[in-house]
Amino acid sequence: MSVSESTAAAEALEVWIDQDLCTGDGICAQYAPEVFELDIDGLAYVKGEDDELRQQPGETVPVPLTLLQDVVDSVKDCPGDCIHVRRAADRVEVYGPDAE
Repeated sequence: MSVSESTAAAEALEVWIDQDLCTGDGICAQYAPEVFELDIDGLAYVKGEDDELRQQPGETVPVPLTLLQDVVDSVKDCPGDCIHVRRAADRVEVYGPDAE
């Protein structure tokens, strides 16, 4: 693995939503519809590149670098404080309610 590959791997981010805290406002789906979607239950879920919702608690999807700012804006504006973005490598939250 080259240095650039290991750097990219260390910076790879994933996102998940805590549905227990989701208020169903849909702000996340407005910012990043490629990553977030409201389901029939009125709650937001992350979705993968296959467009399938990840409905298991804590299930994550990668954050595409091109959508990072939209995802971060979703985190900041979410009234439920339920969106978590963490580094895939060490699972440390970098944006969201548990970020330091």
